[in-house]
Amino acid sequence: MQMLLEVWLTLVSVSALTRGVFAGYGLSMFAAQSSPPDPCNDENGNPRRCIPDFVNSAFGKDVRVSSTCGSPAARYCVVAEKGEDRSRDCHSCDAADPKKSHPPAYLTDLNNPHNLTCWQSENYMQFPQNVTLTLSLGKKFEVTYVSLQFCSPRPESMAIYKSMDYGKSWVPFQYYSTQCKKMYNRQNKAAITKQNEQEAICTDSHTDMHPLTGGLIAFSTLDGRPSAHDFDNSPVLQDWVTATDIKVIFSRLHTFGDENEDDSELARDSYFYAVSDLQVGGRCKCNGHASKCVKDREGNLVCECKHNTAGPECDRCKPFHYDRPWQRATAREANECVGKCLSVLSSIHCGAAAAFNTNHH
Repeated sequence: MQMLLEVWLTLVSVSALTRGVFAGYGLSMFAAQSSPPDPCNDENGNPRRCIPDFVNSAFGKDVRVSSTCGSPAARYCVVAEKGEDRSRDCHSCDAADPKKSHPPAYLTDLNNPHNLTCWQSENYMQFPQNVTLTLSLGKKFEVTYVSLQFCSPRPESMAIYKSMDYGKSWVPFQYYSTQCKKMYNRQNKAAITKQNEQEAICTDSHTDMHPLTGGLIAFSTLDGRPSAHDFDNSPVLQDWVTATDIKVIFSRLHTFGDENEDDSELARDSYFYAVSDLQVGGRCKCNGHASKCVKDREGNLVCECKHNTAGPECDRCKPFHYDRPWQRATAREANECVGKCLSVLSSIHCGAAAAFNTNHH
C-alpha cells in the first residue's frame, strides 16, 4: 500500500512538473495567436470605439422597498374572473416562512416563467400613500429600458425616476396614469420635440387593470426622441439615458370600486402591488473607450479604460496625454487621448514608442 501511494505521488509530481514546464513553453509560443483580439483596437492596432456588453444591470442586485407583506403575517386575496363572475382565492403572506414570503430579492432573481417568484407590498397601500422601489446600479450606466412584469394588476398610476449622482437628486424618466393631469400635472402623450427631448412624458398606455396578472410595463428611454437616430452626436440624449440609480413609485392602485362596500375588508385584501421581475437594460457607461467594466480594489465597478483615457467612465485623459481635449468615441472616430513623446527621444524612438503604446495599452 505504501509503495502504491509513493508511486501515485511521484506520478502526480511529474505530471504537475511537466504541465508547468510545457504550459510555460506553450504560452510563449502561442500567446500571440491565442490572445483574443482587443475590441478597442482594429486588426492593425489602430484605436476604435468599443462598448461593454448589453446587460440587465438590475440582475441579482438589492432593491430597497418601502413596503413588503408578511411582517406580521397577513391574508391577501387573488382575484380571478370568468365571464361576468369574479372570485377571490385567499392566501397568507408570512415573512418568517420561506414558502409564504414575498421578499424584495424576488424582484431581481432569475425570472423563471414556470416558477414565478413575486415581491409583494402590504395590502391596500392606496393613494395618497405610495410604494417605492429603489435600485442602485453601482456606477453610471447608459440605460436603454426599464421593465416590470407584474403578478398583480398593473398600477393605475406609477412613475419611474433616475438619479445621476447616486441617489442625491432624482429626475423623472416616465409617468404612467389613466389621469395624467390629475396625478402628475402632465398632458397625456405630449409630443416630444428636439426642444424637450430630456423631459419625462406621461402616458395612459399600459395602465389598464387587465390582465389581472402577467402584465408588463416597459419604458424605452429613446423611443420617440427625435435625436435617437443620431445618438453619437446628441449630448442631450447621452445625458438623458445616463443613470446610477433607478426608482419606481407606485402611486395609485386599480380597484373594482368595491373597497368601500359592506365587505370591504375582503376587497381591500385583494389590492396590492406584486412584481415578478424588475429589469434595467443597458451598458456600463464608458464613453466608447472600454469594452468591459471590472471591479476595482475597493470592489467598485469601473470601466477598464483604453485609448489613454482614465476615470470611472473613461471620462478624462491619462496624465501626459493632454495634447488634444478629451472626447467621447464615436462610430467614426475613436477620439483617443494623445501625448507628445519626450524630447530626448529621437523621432524613430518616438514612433516606436507610440506604436507600442497603441498596441499594448
